[in-house]
Amino acid sequence: MHHVDLHLHLLPGVDDGPDDEAASLTHAARLARDGVHEATVTPHIGHPWFPLEVATIPDRTRALQAALDAAGINLRLHPGGEIYPAGATGLDAAQLEVIAHGPPGARWVLLEVPFAGIDEAYLAACAHIRERGFGLLIGHPERALGFLRGGHKLLREEIAAGALLQVNVCSLLGRQGPESLAGARMLVRDGHASVLASDGHGGTRAHTLAAGPAAARRAGASVAHSRRLTEVNPRLLLERGIPVRALDRPLAA
Repeated sequence: MHHVDLHLHLLPGVDDGPDDEAASLTHAARLARDGVHEATVTPHIGHPWFPLEVATIPDRTRALQAALDAAGINLRLHPGGEIYPAGATGLDAAQLEVIAHGPPGARWVLLEVPFAGIDEAYLAACAHIRERGFGLLIGHPERALGFLRGGHKLLREEIAAGALLQVNVCSLLGRQGPESLAGARMLVRDGHASVLASDGHGGTRAHTLAAGPAAARRAGASVAHSRRLTEVNPRLLLERGIPVRALDRPLAA
């Protein structure tokens, strides 16, 4: 068992994740015990509440990795970020490259959906990132207000351009409310979710990705597919990336 978590708030003292290194190590040890041995650290990027210089993320990640290694915690980290939608258009290609994953020609970043609902401003943020040559992993779409009442249809063009969807384990566990639970189950059941991730925040959200396979099976996924969502697919995204495809024309309504 080797879960790979692509959405995780583990860097100390940068956002609403762990307050300090000790708290980061506590959650990291929990991850390793649960079979999560590789992860991208995804501090909030462009969020007004959590100002953070993108350029500092690799050094912060290396420092935490050194602490993990010194503590004997079997967890490999990659520098990344969770892009706040309203801050996306302020990021240039060089900044996106710092938090991107995948090989050349298929580099991708994590862009969360706005909790208030998917709208034209969000689609503009997606376009801004694509136009700079990066693919998209759309974070927790099920948490967008109105997702099941038409919000999911607004993502069709982004999906046609190659974007993939990441569902939160906490949504599948029912911890983000009934609407998020229903949206997450639909995405998993119907095969629209490419990966599950914890969106863990240490002490405030102590669950790990290890809870994902059972939650996916309760949503209707097979045993094999539930493992792909937490092991195989995340690994493939890190190794093969997400190629960006140009749209020849808008999709019909």
